[in-house]
Amino acid sequence: MLAHVLALIGGLVLLAAGAEALVRGSSSLALRLGVSALTVGLTIVAFGTSSPELALSARAASSGDSAIALGNVIGSNISNIALVLGVAALVRPMKVRSQLIRRELPVMIAVTLLFVGLLSDGELGRFDGGLLLIVAVAYMAGTCMAARRVRSKELVREFEDAIRPDRAVWADVLLVAGGLAGLLGGANLLLWGARALAAGIGVSELVIGLTVVAIGTSLPELATSVAAARRDEADVAFGNAIGSNVLNVLAVIGLAAVIRPMPVGALRPVDLLVFVGSAILLLPLMWRGHVLNRWEGAALVVGYALYIYSLV
Repeated sequence: MLAHVLALIGGLVLLAAGAEALVRGSSSLALRLGVSALTVGLTIVAFGTSSPELALSARAASSGDSAIALGNVIGSNISNIALVLGVAALVRPMKVRSQLIRRELPVMIAVTLLFVGLLSDGELGRFDGGLLLIVAVAYMAGTCMAARRVRSKELVREFEDAIRPDRAVWADVLLVAGGLAGLLGGANLLLWGARALAAGIGVSELVIGLTVVAIGTSLPELATSVAAARRDEADVAFGNAIGSNVLNVLAVIGLAAVIRPMPVGALRPVDLLVFVGSAILLLPLMWRGHVLNRWEGAALVVGYALYIYSLV
């Protein structure tokens, strides 16, 4: 059992380190190629912080562990809202200034509802996965075009402060290569540990995916959002969490379903309710001045703890 726990921890560390290296290296390279900091923050960083979920879910799907892949994405999206943004708001109340970020909220809700609709027949098939991937491409293209139309100097400066190259080009290339290697190694190690731990303590692989694996693969989002909140960069924190949630559904679970169709019968109605509810809940929470206050952050964290308790 100790070996399984150590494998789980080691896999999470490798995934978090790999994602961090990939985000830093690819963001810096993109900036050197002339991509704006705002575009990088809304696309490459969001995709990079979803890379642990992508690596793990693709590996799990290919090995037939669809419950872990599905639980990972659903649990990570719940975690990104309730835990990541909740903790970030506890660190510092966050005011979203950008209309672009505020427009992303309805997109996240629509994508969440689309995903639940695709689950209604009891299986997420290859056609469903292909549809999600097509929408993912359209979403990324739309985000890039919207970022180019932004004229807010304050918002652009906020993203430039958060993302700036400070290394040689060869170091960025090494970071990207090392990040990819860490993601692949971490996914294999984490999957083995998660599978063995579920069998050892007598819980389903879905529960392990919704809890331990989901929290672990959300660590990059947590680190990025907390750091952004401390620097009073709420748009970066929200853009990171919301963009990651959208890509988790569209790209991560879409790719996993294309690799292997997923039965969804093990999901409880409450899991889907919390999944949809956590996305919709951000709208009324931010209704007053587009601010997420500390007490609202605390409520999100407490709600997340209660959900985890219902699982274990």
